[in-house]
Amino acid sequence: MERRRSLPDVLAGGVFVLIGGAFAAGALGYELGTPLRMGPGAFPLLVGAIVAALGLAIVVKGLVAGEMVSFGPIPWRAVAAIVLAVLFFGLTVRGLGFVPASAVTALLAALASSRVRPLTAVAVAAGLTVAGTLIFVVGLQLRIPLWGPWLGF
Repeated sequence: MERRRSLPDVLAGGVFVLIGGAFAAGALGYELGTPLRMGPGAFPLLVGAIVAALGLAIVVKGLVAGEMVSFGPIPWRAVAAIVLAVLFFGLTVRGLGFVPASAVTALLAALASSRVRPLTAVAVAAGLTVAGTLIFVVGLQLRIPLWGPWLGF
């Protein structure tokens, strides 16, 4: 394979630099504190700087030692299913509640692959819904209703 600049690496690294820079810039609006008593802006500043640095490393790698890789066809079914799943969750979690919204979201995401059988997708959705409920509602005690008003509970 011929070595050339890798446009995908440069673009992806640029996106990371922009996102990390935005987080770091936003964190400067909060108090940073001291190393022993960190303020609310210290962690976002650190994470933003790390993301930006990693993005810069990806850009440099793409410019210096990029490798042209031929991609196959774009899996439009998977792209559409994942986007639809995220939109569904965001638009229905308050109305349906956490359990039904999570279950449908996980089912849509599992069905994004053409290799997953429906029964396997249902099992994955059930497992992810139980895990999400235990982590977010029980463990972290987020105030999300398990069942929403649209269902009459």
